[in-house]
Amino acid sequence: MAEVLDNARHRVRLRCWDREHAWGRRAEDLAHRYLEREGLTVVSRNYTRRGGRGELDLVAWEGDVLVFVEVKARSTEQFHTAESAVDAEKRRHLVLTASEYLRRTRIPWEKARFDVVTVVAEGHPVIRHIRDAFRPR
Repeated sequence: MAEVLDNARHRVRLRCWDREHAWGRRAEDLAHRYLEREGLTVVSRNYTRRGGRGELDLVAWEGDVLVFVEVKARSTEQFHTAESAVDAEKRRHLVLTASEYLRRTRIPWEKARFDVVTVVAEGHPVIRHIRDAFRPR
């Protein structure tokens, strides 16, 4: 049922948003469902840091670990892998936003990790989950 609703939302987004933005949100939907099937519990989507500089695509629990998930969507990986878009600047914003999230929820850094989920739409979408993709300095 959730996938049917995701598909309907995607069609509406395509009418209202530019194609790239709509595809990014569709990738987040696919990543969300994938993580749930893998046993994670998604507790937040599109968490934005105060002041608007930085966003966490998905926040989920895996056991007692809080996972901050960056979702990267690509139509093809012909030129670059999707995960290569999570560069040093992007990681810095993710860490700052996660820091605020952890502070507000009083969860220690030791209970957190950063994952990347890539969604490549060459025909049928291919989802790849990179656990512990990077660590904050």
